[in-house]
Amino acid sequence: MPPEFFPPRLGSVHYLNGAPLTFGLDDQMRFTTPARLAELLRQEKLDAALVSITEVLFHNRYDILDGVAIASRGEVYSVLLAHKKPLAQVREVYCDTASLTSLNLLKVLLAERGLQPRFLPLESYAAAADKDFVLLIGDPAIDFQRSPHPHQIFDLGTEWFNREQLPFVFAVWALRRGVDQKANRRLLRAAKTNGLNHLEQIIRQRPEHDEAFRRAYFERNIRYELNGEEKRGIARFCELLQKHGLGPVFPPQFST
Repeated sequence: MPPEFFPPRLGSVHYLNGAPLTFGLDDQMRFTTPARLAELLRQEKLDAALVSITEVLFHNRYDILDGVAIASRGEVYSVLLAHKKPLAQVREVYCDTASLTSLNLLKVLLAERGLQPRFLPLESYAAAADKDFVLLIGDPAIDFQRSPHPHQIFDLGTEWFNREQLPFVFAVWALRRGVDQKANRRLLRAAKTNGLNHLEQIIRQRPEHDEAFRRAYFERNIRYELNGEEKRGIARFCELLQKHGLGPVFPPQFST
């Protein structure tokens, strides 16, 4: 009798930008929001998950899978502050409750401008158009930006790169410590390679938006590397989180 098979306990985001990192693993992956993935990791219901970088930086219980990330070098398009009034007038920001890293990145970017508004949960995506200041991420941010709206767009990836001249890392594979992750590391690295090798297929077949947009998004906005420049971006983000009292922040540990 063959040995009983226990699939790895893995989780990822259901957004378009995560598709190349989980190609071929749909039947082994739990898909949900960044915030929910973080909860499942903390509850030890997952062993590894593609989570917001702040989940790793704020909790000293994970290693980062080296070489793999969701990042941008400039405009990210799917992480934005939509605003009807000038930024200098911001008093309240309504925030996508799925967000973790994007919320803290926005806090840093606004604090660097001397702005410290209140951050409130967005009650629904349908309410976003009525808000003077609203933070959106992932596919809802793309949908909002591509639909008619009266807002100006403050793209967080653009603002970060213009200030720091470094990529910004939004998400990484967090590996829970105390678990044998050798097989997961191998599986997740292979999935990235497989996904990037099949990027044309992903662009053609994914249901989100239209093919021309998907192509532009993958070619211009999203990067999947986690190398020296991306690590310098993470280090700089750590410095700014500490500067503005967001933390405590733990040095990232990378697992090869």
